Amino acid sequence: MSNEGGHGLVASTSNPPYHHPQSTDACTNIVQSLLCHSCGDSDFSRRAIESLVKKMKEKRDELDALITAITTGGAVPTPCVTIQRTLDGRLQVAGRKGFPHVIYARIWRWPDLTRNELRPTKNCAHAFKHKSDLICVNPYHYDRVVVSPGIDLSSLSIDSPDDSTFATLNMRSQSPPPINNSLPICSALPSSPSMAIPSQPISHCMDPSHPPGVECVSIAHPPPPPSQHPQHQQMALPAQHHSAAPLQSLPTHQSVPNATDISQPPPQYLSQPLPEYWCSISYFELDQQVGETFRVSSNNPNVTIDGYTNPSAPDRFCIGFLSNVHRPQTVQKARLHIGKGVRLESKYNGDVWLQNLSDNAVFLSSPYLDQQSRRSVGNAVHKIYPRASLKVFDLHETHLLLSQKAEAARLAAAAQAAAVAGTGGALSADNSDQLAEAAIGVDDLRRFCILSLSFVKGWGLDYPRNSIKDCPCWVEVHLNRALQLLDEVLQLRL
Repeated sequence: MSNEGGHGLVASTSNPPYHHPQSTDACTNIVQSLLCHSCGDSDFSRRAIESLVKKMKEKRDELDALITAITTGGAVPTPCVTIQRTLDGRLQVAGRKGFPHVIYARIWRWPDLTRNELRPTKNCAHAFKHKSDLICVNPYHYDRVVVSPGIDLSSLSIDSPDDSTFATLNMRSQSPPPINNSLPICSALPSSPSMAIPSQPISHCMDPSHPPGVECVSIAHPPPPPSQHPQHQQMALPAQHHSAAPLQSLPTHQSVPNATDISQPPPQYLSQPLPEYWCSISYFELDQQVGETFRVSSNNPNVTIDGYTNPSAPDRFCIGFLSNVHRPQTVQKARLHIGKGVRLESKYNGDVWLQNLSDNAVFLSSPYLDQQSRRSVGNAVHKIYPRASLKVFDLHETHLLLSQKAEAARLAAAAQAAAVAGTGGALSADNSDQLAEAAIGVDDLRRFCILSLSFVKGWGLDYPRNSIKDCPCWVEVHLNRALQLLDEVLQLRL
C-alpha cells in the first residue's frame, strides 16, 4: 500500500534500481525509475512524469539525457530536454496548469519552488526565458536563486489564478534570514549525539540510497483545536481560533538540527518536579477517539506507537489491540500498514525526538518543525520518511514562544480594555496584529505543547484531506512537561 494516491512508489523509501533504464525500455519502467527520484509521491507527480516520458519517446537521445540527469542527481552533464512550447507557455497536467520547467524542477529538486527563483544555466540553449519554440525542462539546467528579503511574493505567483491549486505556498517575505541554497527545506538527517552538518552541499531531494528525511507540505487551514482531556480541562478557557491565513514568512532551506541542540540539555525553567507521566497519547480514527488515553511514565523515556497487539507493555502503545465495531474499511486498510510505527524519546526532561520505524511515511504537525522551517505555526505538515530520526519538540524554544505569545496577549488585552474604558487609544480594525494577539487564548497556546501524527495518509494542500481529522488513523501526543511550563507562564503573565 502506498502513502498516497494508490501507488506503491515513495521517493525516499524505494530502493534504487540496480541499473538505470534506457529510452528503449517500456514507459512504465522509465516512469517508475524517475518517480523514485522525485521529491514527493503524489499522483500529480506520477502523471506529470508519465506525460513527459510519452512526449519524449520519439526523442530517445533527450529521453536518455533526462534519465541520466535525474538518476545521477545532475552529477553528469546532460543536454537540453525539450518539449514544444504552448500558446501561453504553460503545461496542463491532471487539470492543473503551470510553467513546465517549474513543474519538473518542483518534482525533482525543489517542491516549494516559485517561478521567480529559477535562473537557467549558461549551457541551456532552450531556457524558458528565451521564448523559443522549445522549452527545456531538464531540472539540472536551472539554478535556484535567493529572492531578496522584503519583497512581497504574493504578487509574484508562479501560476495564473486558475491554477492556484498547484501552488503549495502563498508566501509573504518579512525580512527572513539568508537562504542557503545547498540545504533542503525541512529535510532531516539521521540523528546521533555526534552528528555534524556535512561540509558538502546536500541535494534537496534525498537520494533513495541515503537515509530518508522530511518533507514539508502547506495546509489550507490551521489544525483543529486539540482534544480536551480530563487532566487539562482546568486550563481550558474560551478562545477565538485564528482563521486561515497565508504563510507569513519565506521558508529557509536549512532545517537540519544544530549539533548544539543535540549535545546540550536546555536550561531548567520549572520549579515543579517532573510529571508522573511525560506524555499522554490518544488514538483517533477519523474524528473519533478509539480506546483510552495511553500515558507514558517519566521512568520510561522511550515509547513506541505501533500496529501490534501487546495490551500491557508500559513502553508500547499497541493500537492494533484497539477494537472499533464501527471501523470503516478505509481505516482498516490503513491500520494494516502501521507496522512498527514510530518511537518517541524524551530527552533532557522535555525535548522530544521521533524515529519512524515503519515502512511507510508518517505525517506530523509540529510547532517546533514549523519554526525551524520558518513557517507560521500550524501552516505545515511534515512528511517523515521511514528510518528518519529527528527532533520534533524543543522545550527551550517552546518556553520562549509561550512567553512571547502570552505577554503579547496580555498587553493586547490590556490595550483593548483601556480602549473600551476610554482611557487609552482605540484599537482600529487596521491594527490586525494587535487584535489577533488579544484573541489568543489558552487553547491556542496549548497547540505548542501537542504533536499530531497521522500514519500512512497525509493531509493539507497536496492531499484530498483538509484536516488530520479526515485521516484514517492518527494520534495526538500531549507533552506534559510542556503543559507544566505553559501553566507557569500563564500564572506569571495572565
